[in-house]
Amino acid sequence: MTKIAILGANGRLGRVVAKAFIDAGFDVRAITRSGKVPAELKSATAVIGDALDREALIRATEGADIVFNGLSPVYTDWSNCLPMAQNVMDACRANGALHLFPGTIYNYGSPTPAVISEDTPFHPTTEKGRIRVAMEDLFRREADAGHVRTIVLRAGDFFGGTGSGSWFDLVVAAKINKGVYTAPGPVDLVHEWAYLPDFAVGFVALAKNLDKLGSYEALNFPGHAVTDLEIKAAAEKALGRPLKMTSMPWWVLRAGSPFVAMWREIVSMSYLRFELHRLASARLEGIIGAIPHTPLDQAVAEALEDIGIATVAKAA
Repeated sequence: MTKIAILGANGRLGRVVAKAFIDAGFDVRAITRSGKVPAELKSATAVIGDALDREALIRATEGADIVFNGLSPVYTDWSNCLPMAQNVMDACRANGALHLFPGTIYNYGSPTPAVISEDTPFHPTTEKGRIRVAMEDLFRREADAGHVRTIVLRAGDFFGGTGSGSWFDLVVAAKINKGVYTAPGPVDLVHEWAYLPDFAVGFVALAKNLDKLGSYEALNFPGHAVTDLEIKAAAEKALGRPLKMTSMPWWVLRAGSPFVAMWREIVSMSYLRFELHRLASARLEGIIGAIPHTPLDQAVAEALEDIGIATVAKAA
């Protein structure tokens, strides 16, 4: 049985990916700083590990065939991203493990290409984008040197899964119980979203098709490239009632950004809410077969239920 270690198993992404690998029959090790994992991962082996402690991380991942890097630093402080990435590389190298990594579109900067393919060059224009590019450069160097094999799967904004911290629950659905849908940008602008359960199954599919992949791969995960009008319609269908459309008050965040660290970081990445973009892949389907894709109506309904918002189906 293939053994996979999930770093950041208590995080929103890590727990969904861990559950997908459990469901697929993998031997899952859930690595967290506390050694505790959520109830849905009770069949995983819980292990204590700190990504900032190189030796501890090597011990925590010992014997793993695959390491999934679901580490998520505090959004207002990415100073530890590269040190953690190096420790992950050292752990994978010490244990001969393959490295799975979730990529973002921060790498492409502004103006964001309308269609982002696997051949689109990086052009970071923010600090977060530059850090992401530096991390992927490190992974590629390690792979080219024959030290660590890395597979990157790149996605847009997440929605779905339990927890907090996504645009969907913090902004879009924040006032839905009051009958209000909040659009983070122009309501008719196409924006790339990834439904987390689909994204997680994508990683499982890659892990099952490693023989088709090289020492370093960076693949795109086309999720839901949709507008806020489309998401609002799906939410209304799930709730069985109309919603009022309102807009995120960007002027408030911009005015307060010099004084509030989180607002400053959000504003720095705000271009993504105003520039049309979607992900396209020329290779993923040929490697894994049909790309996991839950229909938008179903995905939005399940995402609402995940954050405790009652839907018509749930009520029934």
